[in-house]
Amino acid sequence: MVGVVAVAAPISLAGGNIATSAPPALFHAPMIPVPGSPIPGSGSNQLNSTSTNWSGYAATGRPFTSVTASWTEPAVTCGADPNSYSAFWVGLDGDGTSTVEQTGTDSDCRGTAPKYYAWYEMYPAFPVNLTGSVTPGDKMTATVTKSGTSFTMTIADSTKGWTKSITKSSAKAKGGSAEVITEAPSSGTGVLPLADFGNVAYTSATIDGSSLAAIGATAITMKKSGIVDSSTSALSSAGHDFSNTWKHR
Repeated sequence: MVGVVAVAAPISLAGGNIATSAPPALFHAPMIPVPGSPIPGSGSNQLNSTSTNWSGYAATGRPFTSVTASWTEPAVTCGADPNSYSAFWVGLDGDGTSTVEQTGTDSDCRGTAPKYYAWYEMYPAFPVNLTGSVTPGDKMTATVTKSGTSFTMTIADSTKGWTKSITKSSAKAKGGSAEVITEAPSSGTGVLPLADFGNVAYTSATIDGSSLAAIGATAITMKKSGIVDSSTSALSSAGHDFSNTWKHR
């Protein structure tokens, strides 16, 4: 992991203020390290790093061109945690860089009602929601690839039988990290409460065609105010699989 990246809210294309009764304008931000936390180098023998908005695994230290993983969309429990949010995605950049090229899903609580959807995002632009429906239990697979200044973000729901693929260009994005992440999304006011997603298991994760272990990816624990929000398991023996678990506050 590398140094802290200042995160500024993307600018809404609609303009104007958001009414207090409206859902916040969500975005999926670069990693925000916990101040004073260890910043380990790559390698499975290193200490976990901690972040206020990310949990999962990330690789840094050189340019990367591809990342992929699969997961089963978790159901959120909303009664005790209204207006909370959780995102599951793969991406390039964001750990030590100011852009993120990513695609994934959200399991959110809008009030006490669950909401599930897929999206892609070229941060610092806002995410774009996709039309394919998502429900708990769906098998999702997401891939982001880089070729020159072009990024192709592909997400598929094999349960429902749809695939969405979008290619966008960015001259600023360098592919400086690659990651598989569970995130507490942000709004203009900062990192939002993490929805109770229970547990999410990522499988068949690779970076540049290699396992997370082989590429030297480092585990990230989500922690705010000294309390863990989302823990990250050790990698499987093959180095491709891990899980994140929501922690009760």
